[in-house]
Amino acid sequence: MTEPDISDSPVGWVARHIRDYVRTDGQVGHRFHGRDALLLTTRGRKTGTPRRTALYYGRDGDRYLVVGSGGGEPTHPAWYLNLLAHPQVIVQVGADVFVADARTATPAEKPPLWQTMVAIFPKYAQYQAKTAREIPVVIIEAG
Repeated sequence: MTEPDISDSPVGWVARHIRDYVRTDGQVGHRFHGRDALLLTTRGRKTGTPRRTALYYGRDGDRYLVVGSGGGEPTHPAWYLNLLAHPQVIVQVGADVFVADARTATPAEKPPLWQTMVAIFPKYAQYQAKTAREIPVVIIEAG
């Protein structure tokens, strides 16, 4: 995917974060408010358009972990619905850009991965408490 083909998040502060991250190969933006962030590009489930967002991440060995919290909203974030339809994604961590496969952690896998992510960003627990939906943990593995 070439840069002009990607549609960045429509949320203003997220779009600015992405622009800084891309412009500096992650020199600005990889650390965001004291936490590590990556850029995740999914393919739109309806349009097929590549869509990019920035997310805090954790690690589980070689795997990357992200959380589909959507701030505790009642519906899953669009990026998560996109990767359910098209699990092959593009990830940027710092200057490193790679193709990866993304999937939702199984119920058996989720508890320790959830704890890893809540330790990184404690508000995830608050988000889960305010919504009836199960907030997913996504496992990303380089392809």
